[in-house]
Amino acid sequence: MGKATKQLPQHWSDIRAQWPVLTLYQRVETTLAYLLTFVIGAVILVAFGRLVIAVVDTLVLKSLSPLDHSVFQQVFGHILTLLIALEFNHTLRYSITGERGIIQAPIVVLIAVLALARKVIILDATELSPALLLSLAALAFSLGATYWMIRDKPPRRLARHEAARINELESRTP
Repeated sequence: MGKATKQLPQHWSDIRAQWPVLTLYQRVETTLAYLLTFVIGAVILVAFGRLVIAVVDTLVLKSLSPLDHSVFQQVFGHILTLLIALEFNHTLRYSITGERGIIQAPIVVLIAVLALARKVIILDATELSPALLLSLAALAFSLGATYWMIRDKPPRRLARHEAARINELESRTP
C-alpha cells in the first residue's frame, strides 16, 4: 500500500478543520469511533462506581474477609470488568488516530482472555461440571494458541540481522 490512505484526524479541533476534506467513510468511521469511546467511557464509570460500592459494602459495611472466596470472586469480578472496559476503550484510541486499522486482532484476543479469566474467577468451582471445565480449558488453550500465532513478532531473519549489527557496533566501540 502506498500513501493513498490519509490518516484520520486525532483531536476534536483537527476533525473540525479537516471535516470538509474527509471522505464519507472517514467521517462515519471517525464519528463512530468517538461515539464508541463515549459509550465505553460511560460503561467504565458505571463499572468503577459498582466496584467502589461493592468494595465498601462487602469489605467495610459487612466486615467480611477479603480472603473469603465469595468476596474475592465478587471484588475481582468487578475489577476485571473494569479492566476489560478500560482495555477496550484504549483500543479505540488506535482507530481514532488512524495508527492502526479499526480492529487489532491481537488486542481483541487478549480482551477475550481477560473475559475468560474473569469468568473463571467468578465461577463457583464446586458447581463446575467436567464438561464445562474441559470447555473452559479448550477455550483458554485456543485463545492462547491464536494469540501466539497472530502476535506481533519480528521475523527471525531480521532479529538475527539486528543482533549481528549490534554486535558489530559494540565491537567497534573502544
